[in-house]
Amino acid sequence: MKQERPILVVLGNPPYNAFAGTSPAEEAGLVEPYKQGLQKEWGIRKFNLDDLYVRFFRVAERRIAEGTGRGAVCFISNHSWLWYPSYTVMRKRLLAEFDRIWMDNLNGSKYETGKVAPDGSPDPSVFSTEANREGIQVGTAVAQLVKCDRSDGDCMLYRDLWGAAKREMLLTSLDAADFDAHYAPATPAVANRFSLRSGTHANIFAAWPALTEISALAPFSGALEMRRGALLSIDRAELADRMRRYLDPELSLAELRLSGAGPVENMARFDAAAARIRVLREEPFSEKSLRQLALHPFDLQWSYHTNVRPIWNEPRPELVERIFRGNGFVVTRFRSRRPAEGVPLVWTTALAGYHLLDPNSHPLPILAAPDRANLSPPARAWLAELGLPDADADCTVAAIPWMHALAIGYAPAWLSENAVGIRQDWPRVPLPDNLDLLRASAALGARVAALLDPDTSVPGVTTGSLRPALATIAVPAKRGGQMTESDRMLTAGWGHVGKAGAVMPGRGRITTRDYATEAAAATDAELLGNRTNDIFLNADAYWRNIPDAVWGFTIGGYQVLKKWLSYRECPLLGRALTPGEVRYVRDVARRLAALRLMTPELDANYRACAAAHRPLPTPST
Repeated sequence: MKQERPILVVLGNPPYNAFAGTSPAEEAGLVEPYKQGLQKEWGIRKFNLDDLYVRFFRVAERRIAEGTGRGAVCFISNHSWLWYPSYTVMRKRLLAEFDRIWMDNLNGSKYETGKVAPDGSPDPSVFSTEANREGIQVGTAVAQLVKCDRSDGDCMLYRDLWGAAKREMLLTSLDAADFDAHYAPATPAVANRFSLRSGTHANIFAAWPALTEISALAPFSGALEMRRGALLSIDRAELADRMRRYLDPELSLAELRLSGAGPVENMARFDAAAARIRVLREEPFSEKSLRQLALHPFDLQWSYHTNVRPIWNEPRPELVERIFRGNGFVVTRFRSRRPAEGVPLVWTTALAGYHLLDPNSHPLPILAAPDRANLSPPARAWLAELGLPDADADCTVAAIPWMHALAIGYAPAWLSENAVGIRQDWPRVPLPDNLDLLRASAALGARVAALLDPDTSVPGVTTGSLRPALATIAVPAKRGGQMTESDRMLTAGWGHVGKAGAVMPGRGRITTRDYATEAAAATDAELLGNRTNDIFLNADAYWRNIPDAVWGFTIGGYQVLKKWLSYRECPLLGRALTPGEVRYVRDVARRLAALRLMTPELDANYRACAAAHRPLPTPST
């Protein structure tokens, strides 16, 4: 009957399970129509369209649109398909096959919003109960799709429902005299990947180019060690000594295991003995293999990077060959894993680690080679239309789009106004249509890059006469005296070893007070937060006055200062912090504060660029 009889209505709550396994034989190729052209036409390389509820949508589409030719589909499902890039072709097909669509986004997502409504109130799942007030973890949506005989034009209507009373709001609206008045029109189009959400910001963000569209190189991932730190160290000399012994053929693997010199323990898919035999055969110790690794934001450690597999889980020769004087990387990610991950891009000149941003960092270099800019043909055409010289011949021109991207990405207004899109896609930035605005934006971005690079001194922030608002931030202090070596022992509980040897952050020790008494000016307090913190190393020593906006500064899912401290807890580090490391925390705090104090400039620049945005041209125009 389900194959031959005309069916007019398909409705229900299909299961959501992205890992349900392989489709049975009768469903082979069921969702292939939703995958066609995703990579070639849309550049979407990672997707999961075998979720059970997606299969149900395809079954319903096939029975109503392709079978009966008219009828209605009404599902409540995971709401990800409304705008995630993976579902672009699916949305396009459904829009073409159905004449009228009503979309009720019931939100309630742990992953998108942390189950918090825009006004800050709780936003539980519509499936919440007295026994389970949060309900299920994913956000949900009710989709009603109608195929009819009428030809009065397509209709795509959308609304958001938030808060604990969303179910009652939904039911009450069913009795409204003008039902459609509760909705706003959505404008799905190529520019927004046929997003089914309404909202000016969502549509505008989708129309801007992604950073990957500016890059000529396809995004590659950061270097991934996965050898429990055997190839990493905070101390260069210690790592060099360790790796000299590991690569000394006179020493046996058993001897090395006693001292833990190098990757000497078997792990999943890693045979330590076979790997060492291979590297001894192919590559002697080399000082050139000692490279700084950007492990996390503002956390540079030393690595011994070799391309001989499988010493590293994922070596990155394509990254190493692009680490040269005058080059650098804007590191970003595709999609976030949880809400409130902060700024989604960072700058580094070092080897970018896989976990530099959570969950997977993608370094995009300024230069693809010493004599070739990493700019796509459309990006080159845009610069040429603005009258800039050849980017291959002038590295300062090659850097302009990337510095502009940093200026936009560190504007708090860009982050807040486009939060949903930023979480679900590559970062997208508006491109100004005039050269003066672009140069001004790139100059701001260059200042951001300098603040993000611990190896670059910044006058007024880390050297010279300090800005008054910064001079009092993160000052090393001790109750009743001056710091000695014993006072530099980090024992306040900032980190510990978790499962599989991973370093996990701890609660630490903090005291908090009003910031007004510390701030040099009222505007500084407004930008840095109304409260400030003393962050303790141990019972007596601390960094005095780290304002809330600095202590909570998050890049790529990591709370910067807290993450750094978690790796330096005394039982993990095996020693006290050096005076230089204590000053380093102070200087990083001041860099982060300086970034926050740039907020008015960055926001004004972002809004000016958004107002003057022009699409990327095709190279032939």
